[in-house]
Amino acid sequence: MIDRRTFGKVLGVGTGAAAASLAGVPGVATAEPGNGRGGAPAAAVPTLPAVVPGTHTTFPPLKRVTAGLLDIGYAELGPRHGPVVILLHGWPYDIHSFVDVAPLLAAEGYRVIVPYLRGHGTTRFLSARTFRNAQQSAIALDIIALMDALRIDQAVLAGFDWGSRTADIIAALWPERVKALVSVSGYLITNLAANLKPLPAKAEYAWWYQYYFSTERGRLAMADPDERRDLCRLVWDVVSPTWGFDDATFARTATAFENPDYAAIVIHNYRWRLSLADGERRYDGLEQRLAARPAIGVPTVTLDAERDPFTPAPGDGSSYRALFTGPYAHRLLTGIGHNVPQEAPTAFAQAVVDADHL
Repeated sequence: MIDRRTFGKVLGVGTGAAAASLAGVPGVATAEPGNGRGGAPAAAVPTLPAVVPGTHTTFPPLKRVTAGLLDIGYAELGPRHGPVVILLHGWPYDIHSFVDVAPLLAAEGYRVIVPYLRGHGTTRFLSARTFRNAQQSAIALDIIALMDALRIDQAVLAGFDWGSRTADIIAALWPERVKALVSVSGYLITNLAANLKPLPAKAEYAWWYQYYFSTERGRLAMADPDERRDLCRLVWDVVSPTWGFDDATFARTATAFENPDYAAIVIHNYRWRLSLADGERRYDGLEQRLAARPAIGVPTVTLDAERDPFTPAPGDGSSYRALFTGPYAHRLLTGIGHNVPQEAPTAFAQAVVDADHL
């Protein structure tokens, strides 16, 4: 386990039950259900009650814990000694992406942890001298450090966007810490060399803000509170074209953008992905391992959202299927956009339960 004293050492490490449980959930197509671990018959999987998106708007009072380089703010729901689920948000979102998912899982007996990623919400760096680094391995180590600080040996990890990438990395490099995985958009581990190659024009168009952030104008927009808010709201509209969220829903998340390190973290993340900003040498060993596209062998459910512009056509998971080598199921969520857990909380929560039973 990693605590602050041993943190640097890690950096030097150079259709069965799954389908049946979603029967009747609108907009969900299933494929490749698991049949139980080790070839054993699958245990009965609970079917979660449907929840209308937006039913919940708040979390219990947030908690904080010192973990690695950060003081991490997080929400916690469910029994203290229940099996742990860690829910990981993306950009430009925050923990409220899981505001309806977390109560569903807590009611099922899970201990649900929903942390703010570095640069978001109430999470803070412990030192003003720490480089505001948002490369993928650094964010993944934040979650390992969080698990250590909370004395969590193993958890189900579930996320989307940055959260999917983070969960994928932990499952690939530290599989002993991951009981099961739910990953929206499948395998999102970044390969810097591959990112230097052009994508089809339609895919490049969807990534407009990534290129905007590579400019000084984009950096200034993220540093300005009003410009930042308008930009993030536009991204919500574009990548979730069928989600009828209201102003209050966006406003609850937008408070997370007021973190003093938010602009620096967002800009570095997207510039690093395009090799326009350096990471830190202490993470080089981990990045080299990730560049080899390590397979993920933990039980996994992948989700593709039909209306998400980043979902590869035809959304059947075939583009990344070979990289998941353990028990596996895939679902396509029709009519759903990028913010899957907030747009389709029942389907997302059910995927967590199903992954835990693969």
